[in-house]
Amino acid sequence: MSAMPQVLVVDDDPHIRELLVFALEKARLSARVAEDGEAALAAVAEQAPDLVILDINMPRLDGLEVCRRLRAQGDLPILFLSSRDDEIDRVLGIELGGDDYVVKPFSPREVTARVQAILRRVRGRAEPRGPGVLRHGRLSLDPEAWTARWDEVEAPLTVTEFQILRVLMGAPARVFSRDAIIDRLHGPGFAITDRTIDSHIRNLRAKFARAGGHDVVETRAGVGYRLGPCQGGGG
Repeated sequence: MSAMPQVLVVDDDPHIRELLVFALEKARLSARVAEDGEAALAAVAEQAPDLVILDINMPRLDGLEVCRRLRAQGDLPILFLSSRDDEIDRVLGIELGGDDYVVKPFSPREVTARVQAILRRVRGRAEPRGPGVLRHGRLSLDPEAWTARWDEVEAPLTVTEFQILRVLMGAPARVFSRDAIIDRLHGPGFAITDRTIDSHIRNLRAKFARAGGHDVVETRAGVGYRLGPCQGGGG
C-alpha cells in the first residue's frame, strides 16, 4: 500500500461524493470518485485503489452487483454505503464480501474512522507477525502471507474475515462474545451490529465448508463463538 492510501468513492449523488472526498482528504487519504457502478469497475481496473466506498442504490449497476464482480477478481476492501437501514440489505452486503456497512445519513467522521480501521488491518499484511504460521487441526493461518488454508486448499477470505479467524485462532479454547470480537478488530466503543459479526462468521464457515472444513467455528448459544476442532466433521 502506498504512503497515502487511495480510496475510491462510488455514489450517484455529487453532494455525497464531495462530502466524503473532503473528509477523506482531511484525514490524509487520497480520494477518487465514480458516479455509478460501471464507472466504478473501470476506475478499479485503472487506478487500483486500496479501498472502495460503495453505494448500494445506483442506476445502471447497483453496488451489490459491483461487489459481486469485484469479489470475483480479488479481496479489495469494500465499505458499503446505503440509504436503506434494512437489516436484509446490511446482511446481504456483508455476505457478498463487504468489510463494513454505513447507513445514510452518516457522519463523515464515522465513515473516515471505519475506512481507517479497515486500512489498518490491510496494512498489517506487510508487518512482521512474530510466531509465523498458526495451525489447529487441518486449519492453518499464515499472518505474514495473509493466507488461510484447509489442508492445502486456500480460502479466499476478506480482510475482516481473516482478522476474525486470527482472533479465534489466537485463543482456541476461549469463547469470544460478539463485542469482544468487535473490540479486537476495531477497538472498544466501535459501533457494529451483532448481525454484522454473524454474517462474517457465516461467510467463514461457508468458505471452509466448500473445502471440507465444516467445523472451523463453533457457536456457543447466548455467549458467542470459538474455534472448532477443525478436523472436518460436522458436515
